[in-house]
Formats: sequence, C-alpha cells, structure tokens
Amino acid sequence: MAIISKKKNIYKISATLRDYLKRHDREIKLPINYKDLLRYDNSIALIDQRGKDTFWETVFYPQDEMKDIHHSVKTIYAILKADGDLSVMEHLFVDRIDLCIFGNTQPFRIRIVNRINDNFDYFYIKNADASRVYGLELEHLLSPNRISYVVHEETLIEEHIVGIPGDQFIKYHLNDENLNQIRFAKEFVKFNERCFVRLLGDMHSSNFVIDITPDFEEVDYRLRAIDFDQQSYEGRKAIYLPQYFKQNNPLIEIGLKCMTPETVKQYQKEERSLIAHRYKASKDKVNELLAAMSTDNISTPKNVKSLAKDLSKHYNNNDFLSCNTMGELVRKSLETVLNQKPTYQFP
Repeated sequence: MAIISKKKNIYKISATLRDYLKRHDREIKLPINYKDLLRYDNSIALIDQRGKDTFWETVFYPQDEMKDIHHSVKTIYAILKADGDLSVMEHLFVDRIDLCIFGNTQPFRIRIVNRINDNFDYFYIKNADASRVYGLELEHLLSPNRISYVVHEETLIEEHIVGIPGDQFIKYHLNDENLNQIRFAKEFVKFNERCFVRLLGDMHSSNFVIDITPDFEEVDYRLRAIDFDQQSYEGRKAIYLPQYFKQNNPLIEIGLKCMTPETVKQYQKEERSLIAHRYKASKDKVNELLAAMSTDNISTPKNVKSLAKDLSKHYNNNDFLSCNTMGELVRKSLETVLNQKPTYQFP
C-alpha cells in the first residue's frame, strides 16, 4: 500500500528551467500574480450540489479592487484560451473565485461564464512549484494529453482538465450497468504504466479524472492526472504506481476480474510503444527538459538515493545507482523502459 506521510517541499523554478519555459513560450507576462489574489477580505465555504463541503472557499475582494482583479483574470483566460485575443472577453464575466486552503500550493480556481449562453469554464492560479511544472511538461510531451499552462515569475496558470474525479467515479459510476469494465480496466493499466515510466507519484483517486467519450459502438475511457505536485519527489517505487493506493482498490478489483496477466502485459507493451512514439516525436524538447531537470533540485538526497535503489532492483540495472538527481532517474527510467519488456505484475 502506498502512503505519503508529509506534504512535499515547494521548489522554486530554477534559471535553467525558466530558460526552457521562455524558449517554448511557457513564460508570459501576466497582468496579475498569485499574491495579488491573497488580498481578499471575506470568504464562505463552497458547498456542492449534494450539500457536501468541497473544502474550497469562495473569496470576495474589496469593492475598489474587484473590478481590476476581475478584468485581469479575464485577460489571463484570453491568454490561456485564445492566444491573447482580448476580443473574447467581451461577453465573459467572473462568476466566482475559489481558494483551496488544503492544497499543497493553495490554488485559486476561477469560474468564467459567457453571459450570452451561460456556458462556463475554469482555470487555476497557483504558486509556481518546479515539481509541478516538470510534471505538466512531461504530461504534455509523453502522454496522449495536451496541457495548456503558462508561468510568470512565481505564478503558475493552468487550464482546467475536464473529467469525473476518480473518487466520485468510484462512488457514483462504478456500478453503472453501462460501464464497459474491460475497456476501463485496460485504461487503468495504461495509466498505471505512464505514471511509472515518467515517475509521477501520488495518483490516488482524488488526483486523477476519468474522461468518458462515446464511440460509434462503445464508450472510450481515459484516465488523466490532474495533480502534478508529486512529480519525481518521493523515494519509494510504490508511490509511482497507482495500483498500490488503497483508494484505487475498487478499480483494481475490476482489473482482476476482467483481465489475465497476459492481457495486462499486452497493454503495458502497447503503452510503452506509444510512449516511445511520443518521445521520438518530441525528442529534442524531452531531452532539453530532462537536461534542465537533471541539474535541478526537486527532492531530497535521501529520496533520490532510496528511489535509485528501488528502481535498480526493479529493473535489475545498477546504472540507476549512479543517478544523483530525480531528473537523472527519470531519464534513466525512460531509456530503460523503452528498451525492455514490462518487469512487474499488476497488481
């Protein structure tokens, strides 16, 4: 069972990583920063449609500041969604600004509404944590998902990732008679593989969503990470395998019921092949990112040493023991899995 006992440290963006972000248009000057949003003077608990506390608070700003703050966050939305075309702001208004006081980076969530048709969207304003930035970029380059985010100084802006939160899916949708359990189990195996290859940790059911897409004959599922704070931080292999989190046990049980070990290995091989294709398609950017990551400090020496031992034993490859940073471990993991068959059983 995988358990994370403490909150991780927050690491500032290094000069090398910032250079990478600037070269690839991820660093953009913004009209407002995270600290500006901390100037709220009142808040109330946000309750969901079922009357449950969401652990978010809706915050309110002084009247003389609210107009400027709302205009600034709409400008950020235009940058994020329309490449800075401010004309999209004409029919938009800020419906709500929420703060998650329990989050590692205490993010703000902005709800934007189109007054013409009441359609709404979200995005997030957070403290810029280097671990999270590396996680977002690796997701963008090595997963089937594209990620929209920008950074300015110590502020990180992220798009909202659409899907049913994993914990809610387990509670309200897992027993749906229309659930294609085989297809769903396959996608969990592939998600498990992606997280392990690029060393993304803490993928329990609250930290990923399920995106459901109707196909012409069936329904397609995709599991998508939404929390990247634990990118290459913890020192134990199990943290990087979603199959070991007890919150995910109901999903594991579906896999045990629907798949044989041979089928699991087949899906692992499929996902590794897809990761290899994605790597080849963005080889220069991935190598550039890993070069920055390999010289960066995003974990403790103790965690690096511990994870190196775990991975060395897992792959029967002593090359991991010579790695001195988490970035070097990610590089070695990627190199190794692209050239080897899966070496672990699921679960």
